[in-house]
Amino acid sequence: MSRVDEGLMPPGGGIGRDVAEAHIPFPKGRFAAWLLTLAIAAYCAWSVAKNDNFGWPVVAEYFFDPTVISGLYVSLGLTVVAMVIGIAVGLLLAVARMSKDGLAKSLASLFIWFFRGTPLLVQLIFWYNLSTLFPTISIGIPFGPTFMSWDTNSVISPMTAAIAGLALNEAAYMAEIIRGGLLSVDRGQFETAESFGMTRARALRRIIIPQAMRSIVPPTGNQLISMIKATSLVSVIAMADLLYSVQSIYNRTFEVVPMLLVAVIWYLLITSVLNIGQSYIERYYSRGDRQSGAGKVARDDAPAATAVPSRNVAQEVAR
Repeated sequence: MSRVDEGLMPPGGGIGRDVAEAHIPFPKGRFAAWLLTLAIAAYCAWSVAKNDNFGWPVVAEYFFDPTVISGLYVSLGLTVVAMVIGIAVGLLLAVARMSKDGLAKSLASLFIWFFRGTPLLVQLIFWYNLSTLFPTISIGIPFGPTFMSWDTNSVISPMTAAIAGLALNEAAYMAEIIRGGLLSVDRGQFETAESFGMTRARALRRIIIPQAMRSIVPPTGNQLISMIKATSLVSVIAMADLLYSVQSIYNRTFEVVPMLLVAVIWYLLITSVLNIGQSYIERYYSRGDRQSGAGKVARDDAPAATAVPSRNVAQEVAR
């Protein structure tokens, strides 16, 4: 057998290259970059660990201090309450923005425009100083009799101001996230639900929102992580959150940097846990995309594939 027949010599002449022993060359450049990066990281870690100005003994002493833990609970509680209210109000705003009612759509758009267009810190300060603008809060008929009235200072405490500021600001952002998720659902789902006689509210609750969750949940995780950090802003209105708690300690001990490190480490721990949870949720909801991609050819070949929206709605109507 000739060398050409063996595939070792090209037909046009010349000597071919035997690739039987070929291998991927060692990535010298990438290896050097890794070594340099690890060396810089190790040096930075060593410099931080050996720097007495960071006050690591003070950090260890106050890391589980009751005042710090109490402030941590307040921050977590504010996050949960503000997110629950923000998601509920955001859902109503998203539905209002997508409705055919001009008044509801305009009011929802105005709400979102205002609370997304002004800084959260300014909103918190305004809520906290609401008594300056309105000394009393009343319920009654506009330009008519007043049924009930309260002193604003007795109603707007630091806690209520923090919840109102965080929740309403979050509602404006969640409204756009939810609206984007609802728009990602095929319009044919709405039309099929209407053809089966389903009300718009039931179609949203049973058909549209469950399908939109794939697009809503991942950005909601980002908002949750942002919320836990945004709670630090309530310290300006004397709300005893995590940051305010460490501030109250370093105002007595004058250990500013170590106490701020306590807060930083706690925030990093919480956001790290939330990041892990968000990654799991994103993998869970992206699983449907991977499965749909794997079965795309089979669905394209199946004549009944176009009946999926009708089948989904029919199942809900049957319930």
